[in-house]
Amino acid sequence: MKFKGLFFIATLSVLIFSCKDDEEPAKVDTTPWENAENDTLVELTTDFGTMILYMYKGTPLHRANFHKLVEEGFYNGTEFHRIIPNFMIQGGDPLSKDDDRSNDGTGGPGYTVPAEINTDLYKHDLGAVAAARIGGASNPEKASSGSQFYIVVSEAGTVNLNGEYTVFGKVIQSADVAQTIVTQPRIDTQTNRPKDRIAMQMKFIIKTPEEIKADYGFEVE
Repeated sequence: MKFKGLFFIATLSVLIFSCKDDEEPAKVDTTPWENAENDTLVELTTDFGTMILYMYKGTPLHRANFHKLVEEGFYNGTEFHRIIPNFMIQGGDPLSKDDDRSNDGTGGPGYTVPAEINTDLYKHDLGAVAAARIGGASNPEKASSGSQFYIVVSEAGTVNLNGEYTVFGKVIQSADVAQTIVTQPRIDTQTNRPKDRIAMQMKFIIKTPEEIKADYGFEVE
């Protein structure tokens, strides 16, 4: 399924993801993840290094959907197709795997995920992992894209996006990799596509909360 692209409005610093009107919210079974004894981390590897991502249990639909896609290998070979300095890097579009770079940012798995916005707990801080979405009056419920996500690279965060997009995870190790990616040369400042393609691979790391604290200094929920 094709979608209109997600793009950046500089004056508002808003991410907007447009899709067809017939999209339905994702029907996601969160049970395998919510009842797991150990926590599941995601290892995201690029040519610039490897980041470790933690998905919040307080956003169970996004967490389960992201884990499902990682398990299926959905993200392997997809690219960070949009990089905006002092803002974010964005990826997760299956169309970024093909040779036509002009359609990058217009694809997805064919469904949306219901919003799980919680600004009391999850904010657009440095390293936040959040979901792109349809903008404007066509999406009053702020449902998220089924696969496209972005990582905040602004040292000060992007507070203007709090309450507008679902933050569902955080980079808990090597956020500097995202900082390196965002400084790569771009084709132009309209599409913000990197000149060289930045592909990713993802896989799971299974650890207990105690191991996560010891290895990454991160307190799980």
